[in-house]
Formats: sequence, C-alpha cells, structure tokens
Amino acid sequence: MAISALGWLIRTLATGTTGLRRSKFDLVILLFLLWTAASSFLSPEPRISILKLMPCWVVFLFYLTQAIVTKRSALVFVSVLILSGMAGVVYSVYDLVRGRGVVVESLMRDSPFQQIGVGPGDTIWRLNSRRVYSRADIDAAIKSAPLDKPVSVSIISQGEHVERQGLSINAAQQTQLSPSGILGSERSHRFRASGWTRHYETFSELLQMIAQLALGLALAHLRNHGVNKYFKSAIVATTLLALGIALTAMRTVLVAFVFGASLIAWRSARGGAKVALTFALFFMLAFGAVVVWQTRAQNALSFADPSASLRAQVARVGFSRIILHPFFGHGMDAMKKHWSEWGFPGTDMIHLHSTALQLAFDRGLPALLLWLWLMVRFGISLARAERRASDTSDTNSYGILLGSLGALIGFFASSLVNYNFGDGEVALLFWWLMGVSVVLEKELGVHGKQER
Repeated sequence: MAISALGWLIRTLATGTTGLRRSKFDLVILLFLLWTAASSFLSPEPRISILKLMPCWVVFLFYLTQAIVTKRSALVFVSVLILSGMAGVVYSVYDLVRGRGVVVESLMRDSPFQQIGVGPGDTIWRLNSRRVYSRADIDAAIKSAPLDKPVSVSIISQGEHVERQGLSINAAQQTQLSPSGILGSERSHRFRASGWTRHYETFSELLQMIAQLALGLALAHLRNHGVNKYFKSAIVATTLLALGIALTAMRTVLVAFVFGASLIAWRSARGGAKVALTFALFFMLAFGAVVVWQTRAQNALSFADPSASLRAQVARVGFSRIILHPFFGHGMDAMKKHWSEWGFPGTDMIHLHSTALQLAFDRGLPALLLWLWLMVRFGISLARAERRASDTSDTNSYGILLGSLGALIGFFASSLVNYNFGDGEVALLFWWLMGVSVVLEKELGVHGKQER
C-alpha cells in the first residue's frame, strides 16, 4: 500500500493530476467516516475508540484504486488474486495432510498446561506464535521461553482455534527433562483451514470474494464464447477456491457463497447451464456440510453447538445495549473494558459476530443506516454496470463486474452473522473491488458514448 501510494504521489507531482474523479459513493463514505469519528470522541472510553480510528485508512484504497487501476490492469490484478487464493487452498490441503501440533492424550499433575485449561483431546500447535509438531518441540519452546513473560498458547479444541494467554514457566520446570508434562505423539488432522492468513474466518471471507470473481469470469466467457479455454481455466479455479471455503468449515460463509454464486449464475447462464451450475453449487454445499460435521463440534450442523449458543447470547445482550445508546453507540472497542460489566457472557472479550449489530453497537444506528445505504448503492451500481457490460464484447470487464456482484452479495449475506467489515484484510479487498468497479463502469460509460 505504501509503495503504491508513493508511486501515485510521484506520478501526481510529475503530471500535475491525481487521476481521481468524483464518484456516487463519496457522500455516503464521508458521512460514515464523520459519524464514526463523532462516536469515537463521545465514547465512554475515548482513548481506546479514537485509536481505533486509525484502521479507517483502508478506505484510502478505494480512491487509490480509482487513481491507478485501468481496465487492462484490473484483469491482471484479479488474475493474481485468483492464483494467490488457489495457492492458499493447495497449501491448506498440504497442511491438513501433514497435520498440526500434538494431540494431548493426558497431562501430568505438574504440567504447566493445567493452568490454562488444556485437556485430553486438545491439540497444542503453537507457543508464542511458533509452530510445534512434536512433544520435543513443545519441551524446547518451554525451555527457551523467557521467565518474566507469560507464554501464549494456540490450541485446537473440537476443530476450533483457541488462544490461551498467561502460561507461566518457572526455572524449575525448565530444568526438567520434559517440562511440558504432556503425553501424546499424534498430530491433529481435525482443524479448520486458514491457508496463508492468520485465521480461518479471514481466509474464508477472502476466498468467498475471490471465488466469485473466478466464477464471474467463467460465466462471462461461457455466455459470450461458449466452453473455451478461458472458461475451463476459470471454472477449475472456482472449484478449487470453493473447496478452500469448504475446508474452513465456516457454515455461514459457505451458505453466503452458494447464495451469491447462484444469483449470478441464474443472472448470466442460459438453459441447461443454469441447472448444471446450481447442481454443482449445492453439491459443494453438501460437501461443506460433511467437512463441518467431521471438523467442528457435535451438533454444529444444526447450530446447536457451543459456538452458535455463545453467538446468540452475545447478540441478545448487544441488542439490548443498542437500545440504551442508539444514536452514537458505545464507541469502538469500548467493550474491551466493560465486557463483563455490560452483561456479555464468557471471560474473553469478543465482538458481536455481526457487522450490522457491531456497527450499531459501536457507532449507533445512523452509522448502520449509512453502511446499508452504501451496500445498496454499490449493489445497484454493480447490477447496472454488469448488465450494460453483458451487451458489449468486453468479456473480461463483464466477468469482473459479474463476479464483483456475486462477491458483494456473498459479503453482505455473511455480514449478517459475521463481523467481516471489521476484518482488515477483508475490508481491504472490499474497498479494492469497489474501486475497480468504478473504474470499469466509467470505461463502459466512455465507450458507450463513443459508440453512440
């Protein structure tokens, strides 16, 4: 981002023009940012909330994209995204086959892992963000750990990633032959794929949008040119990326992808292709259900697992708090100091697992309405641009716009039960897609005027 911004600045100084143009989204973005700032200054914890304003710089990517991306480079960038996503999925398959960490069979009484609630069946796979693959690795990590700092431990429990803080190591333990005090030698193959990202939720949300772009290109070539080599390449990419989504075992993102993909497939495909694509998407949904059943906690498919129960409890408390502070909300991240005090369940501070709820809770109902305005306006703009592009010979622009429409639909559907708008990597891709769509829409408008 910094390199791109520097290049843009140099070009601006050399040419005397920024390359920026007014867009139909400028007003709603400005109002959203101003309201976010106001809610932060009026927060009960302004020091926390004001610092949280720093991530708002991701909006800059929307304008930077408009300034430097062209119709030709948009296809290159999308191709790199698709290849990157495919590489992440291939790595995820390798990671699952190789396995992670050490499955704990039992713990000795003096094991330091007793203090953070590790039990039989759990998998220890990272200490202080460093991966371990054997008991010897764990022992070595403990022996080299600083005595004056608590060790963070990454655990896989019933397929879920759990971070435990506060593992204390004393000098006597470091002198033991096996200071970990655990028994076990097997690696775990029951975990949720996270590819090249820090978390399976981030990976899943990114793959959902990238897979829609690949599908959009496949559908565009199928509509304009039939089953050519570009269609075959794009549909293979879509299949691999969809596999990656399934391996994350993210139930809601899986459904969101199928929903968005089905809509653009029915919007673009013709005849038997619609039926074939719909069948393929629901087969993928069924495969994802099997992965969820094998990977996650019991009753995860029926949403009767502890994760779903906790989400419901957090949502109820969050909604009751929104009613108390509907205008400016509570301020971003203010809940970090008041999680238990405000009645949220559990001991760990988490978010409300919903973009809509989180925006209303943090920034007030007006911020939520502005965000909905942005989503609706972006959706209408994409639908109109995609329909206009379908009547031209520019297959790749049509495919990118069609895929962006599917990505937006999937992103919005997932946002109802996931706080994806608050995930930095996902937000960056969202703003980039919006910038690319503006570039392509303007290109279509210019060419349309020239043709007339």
